[in-house]
Amino acid sequence: MSTPTRPETDAGWVLCAPMRTEAAALRRGRPGPAGTVLHTGTGRHRSERAAREVTVTDAGALAVAGVGGGLDAALKPGDVVVATEVRAAPWVDGPRPATTVLPAAGMLERALRRQGLTVRTGPVVSTDRLARGATRERLAATGALAVDLESAWLLAGSADRPAACVRVVADTGALLRPGTLGQLRTALAALPAVAAGLQEWAAATTLRRVLLAAPRSFCAGVERAILVVERALELHGPPVYVRKQIVHNTHVVADLSRRGAVFVDDVEDVPEGAVTVFSAHGVSPAVRSAAAERRLPAIDATCPLVTKVHTEARRFAEHGDTVLLIGHAGHEETDGVLGEAPERIRLIQDVGDAERVRVDDPTRVSYLVQTTLAVDDVADIVAVLRERFPDLAAPPSDDICYATTNRQRAVSEVAAACDAVLVVGSANSSNSRRLVEVAERTGTPAYLIDGAAGIDLRWLAGVRTVGVSAGASAPPAVVDEVVGALSGLGARTAQEHTAVREDVRFMLPKEVRQ
Repeated sequence: MSTPTRPETDAGWVLCAPMRTEAAALRRGRPGPAGTVLHTGTGRHRSERAAREVTVTDAGALAVAGVGGGLDAALKPGDVVVATEVRAAPWVDGPRPATTVLPAAGMLERALRRQGLTVRTGPVVSTDRLARGATRERLAATGALAVDLESAWLLAGSADRPAACVRVVADTGALLRPGTLGQLRTALAALPAVAAGLQEWAAATTLRRVLLAAPRSFCAGVERAILVVERALELHGPPVYVRKQIVHNTHVVADLSRRGAVFVDDVEDVPEGAVTVFSAHGVSPAVRSAAAERRLPAIDATCPLVTKVHTEARRFAEHGDTVLLIGHAGHEETDGVLGEAPERIRLIQDVGDAERVRVDDPTRVSYLVQTTLAVDDVADIVAVLRERFPDLAAPPSDDICYATTNRQRAVSEVAAACDAVLVVGSANSSNSRRLVEVAERTGTPAYLIDGAAGIDLRWLAGVRTVGVSAGASAPPAVVDEVVGALSGLGARTAQEHTAVREDVRFMLPKEVRQ
C-alpha cells in the first residue's frame, strides 16, 4: 500500500453538492460539526474548478452527494445508489479523469439502510452533457447504475483522501427533464438521511493502520474438508451430498453449492446410493450406521484432530470412566462425540456445569474438550473438575486444536495494540466466536463479521488502528476483501503480526486421494 501525502491530522471532511437545493437538503441532515457542505455548481467545468479548490485543503475526507439519473430499470425515484466506482463516460471530450474506486461502499450502504433508505451499490458514470435515450441505454450496458454530470470531476480532487459518492435517483428517463420535478422532490427529500449516513462514514475515516493477526483463516482440517468435496465433485460429478455444512462458513457453503454440492441436515435426506460426505465436525456411530443402511458411498471429511477426540471418547468409555466432555450443546462436533457412548459421556458447558455434575465413581472420571473452545475458558472448567475429582484423567495431548490455539494467541497479541478488532467468520463458527471473546478479554472492542459489508461504521468512529483476524473456516479472500474495504476509510498500511507459523498438512481420505 503506497504512503500518502495527506497530513496526519484529521481535519474534518467536505461534502460536495452540485445544486443549491441539494446542498440545503444535505445541511438539514446535520453532517456534523466537522463536516462542511460545499455547493460546487453543476456540470463538468464548475466541478473541475471545485475539485482544484478542494485539493488544496487539508480536509480529511471527501464525499459527493446529490440527485442523479437511474440507469437500471429496477430503480425508482428516491432509491439511493452508493458508488463502488465513479468513471467518466467514454465519449467525454478532452482529458478524462481516472476512474475512482470507492472500497468503503458496502459499509456506507449499511449505514444508509439504517436511515431507512432503499440502497443499491454499483458504478456511477459522469457525462459532460445530459444523457437521453440511446445514450442512457449505452451507459446502462456498461453496468453503471446511475448517471450524473459532476462526480467523476469532483472526485478527481480526492487525491489520497477517503472518498464516497452517493446519488439519489430522481428519474429513470432523460436526466432531470422538466416533467420530472415531482420525482426530483422525492429525491431531494432523501438527502438529509444521506447526510446522516455519510456522517457515520466520515467519523470512521480516522483509520490509519490495519494490523493482521497471523495465523488466520483456513487451517489444515478445513482445507482438507473443502478439498474432499471438490475432489468428490471431480470424480463423481454433481450432485455430491454433504451432511451438514462441510465447515461453518457461508461463503464456503455457497461456493460449493454453486459447483454442485447439496447440503442436507441428515443422511435420511440423501437419495439412496448417492455419494455422501461427512463434514469436518465428525459424526456419531449412529449416523455412520444410517448411511450404511441407505447404501451411501460415504467419504469422511472429519478433521483428524476431531477424530482423535472420538477415539479418546471410546477408549475412556471402554475403560469404565464417566467422560466429561467440555463443549457447547448443539454443536455438530459435540453431538458426534456424545454419540460414541451416550450412556457414559456428560456434557459440561461452563464452570456451573462443572460444579454440579454427578458421576457414578469419582475415581473413574476423565475429560475431553471440543477442539474449537477458548483456551482460558477450558482451563477454568478443568480447574473446577480437578478440585472435585482429584483422579481426573486428561487426554494424552491437548484436544483444543493447534489452529484454535494459534489463532487465539495471535488475536490476543494484536488486540493489545489496536483500538478495535474485526474477526472474519460466520455466526455459527465456534472458533470464530471464541476469537471475538479472546480479543474482548484484552479490553479491546471486537466484532464478528461475515465480510466487509457486515462492518458497522459506528464501531470504527475515531479508531486509528484496527486488528483483523479470521476463524479457521473463513476464506482468505474474504479477509482480503475486508482489508480492501478498510482502505476506503483511510487505512494507509496493512501490517502482519505473526504469533506462530503453521506448516500442518493432513492426508486426504483414500476415496479421493487419487
